[in-house]
Amino acid sequence: MATPKKKVSRSRRNMRRFAAGNQLDKPTTTTCPACSEPTRPHRICNCGFYAGKAVLPARHVEEPAQK
Repeated sequence: MATPKKKVSRSRRNMRRFAAGNQLDKPTTTTCPACSEPTRPHRICNCGFYAGKAVLPARHVEEPAQK
């Protein structure tokens, strides 16, 4: 059985992994029909809507006070 003569460095190992197409894909996003925010599919939006229906009470995000 073949064995490596020298240790493969992290850099060479990672370059090989990148060239093989093992890198991560960008996450898919959809737009919320209620607030037009980008969200992940099949998840409740920050505004409380899912599939065009209100499922949670609306969340109000408070802005930080300005000095």
